[in-house]
Amino acid sequence: MTTVPPELRSHLQMHYQEHLLFGWDSLSEADRKRWVEELDELDFVQLAKLYNRRNEPHAALPARERIAPLPVELRSEVSAKSYAIGEEAIRKGRVAVLLVAGGQGSRLGTDRPKGVYPVGPISGASLFQIHAEKVLALQRRYHATIPLLIMTSPATHSETVAYFEEQSYFGLPKDDVYFFEQGTMPAIDLRTGSLLLEAPGKLCRSPNGHGGTITALADSGLLINMKADGIEQIFYFQVDNPLVRVADPAFIGRHVETQSEVSSKVVFKEHPEEKVGILSLVDDRCSIIEYSDLPKDMAEERTSAGELVYRAGSPAIHIFSISFLERITTSTQHLDYHIARKKVPCLDRDGQPFQPTSENAIKCELFIFDALPMADRWMAMAVDRADEFAPLKNATGADSPETVRHLMMERAARMLESAGVDVPRENGELKYPLEISPLFALDERDCQRKIPASFPINGPTLFNQTR
Repeated sequence: MTTVPPELRSHLQMHYQEHLLFGWDSLSEADRKRWVEELDELDFVQLAKLYNRRNEPHAALPARERIAPLPVELRSEVSAKSYAIGEEAIRKGRVAVLLVAGGQGSRLGTDRPKGVYPVGPISGASLFQIHAEKVLALQRRYHATIPLLIMTSPATHSETVAYFEEQSYFGLPKDDVYFFEQGTMPAIDLRTGSLLLEAPGKLCRSPNGHGGTITALADSGLLINMKADGIEQIFYFQVDNPLVRVADPAFIGRHVETQSEVSSKVVFKEHPEEKVGILSLVDDRCSIIEYSDLPKDMAEERTSAGELVYRAGSPAIHIFSISFLERITTSTQHLDYHIARKKVPCLDRDGQPFQPTSENAIKCELFIFDALPMADRWMAMAVDRADEFAPLKNATGADSPETVRHLMMERAARMLESAGVDVPRENGELKYPLEISPLFALDERDCQRKIPASFPINGPTLFNQTR
């Protein structure tokens, strides 16, 4: 393939994208073949439609009369019967766990996958280790197969797979761990609609958003395979939260009992300005309103009891039924792309590297929460944020390694105190660092069974167990 295939040139000319052939002569034969295949797969009609939306205003907030607070259940009030239903679903192999791990730790000062970041207060265990060991602990507790599905991105895939291999999958059976890659979308020149090149034969691409999880599940074949293996529910969460109760039986039980297609966990907002999406009803359907879209008066509105009216914050923890995911990936009902203007380094018209100083491109992303209103039946469960929500976002300040480790230690202290252990404190703060491995105890029940009330805490204490 020494010359450009005529049909390819004609196809690109028809869509005003012939510039993508820049540098053809500099490409190796193998790179030309790969480049032709990549260009053949592009949906130029879809990309043109997305470009034509570049000047659309940001979606306006629906009229106030269409919005209402979302009714939520409390995890603390889940019945023993509901909990048992969740346990039975796990025990019978009907639940898979989906870990969204496509991001890098750039805001933490590293270009490695965020999942390898060490957060264990004493052990230095990584986020990946903590989550994987929770799945392993559940497998042991329920003598069940629980598939762990890990969504990566082109930037993190190879290193994530290698990391799990190096760590022997943290004790999980290799056949229970599935890696699949998030899709990407080309960046589009804001002025011309041309696709941007990073180099000859290489598009400027970016991940297609956390909503791409759903399409990637379907495109990878995992959705069909999970259904064939008897999986009925997929527990979804993001890698940066080490406190998440993975495959929480209480949550799963109520999801199954209510025959919900989608269920979401909720943490109540601590103050009106908190930057968290708000679960609410829009046209009587479960939806999320982005914090930046919520007017100040709505954000500050309170009930007669003094509680925020719109307080159901989303920690991005969901359950999706397999049948629901099938429906929205095989029918005309599907997620729509959101358009964002960004600064994207690229090649200029002369093929020289260009570093923009202002927005020069649009990126297209899918949002997972756009799936929520598509569900005909849903359930929302409020949980104690101190027990289930400690996102790792920043190098310092709020949501930093320091605050996350502090919350992990406080969670461990409460688990120990539930077993009657005297946890030393000074001025209300823990006197010694504490950590409980998921393999030792997943929750209070495990602590009460394993730790005598007389157990002494005389210094930094790590409760661990071999894989």
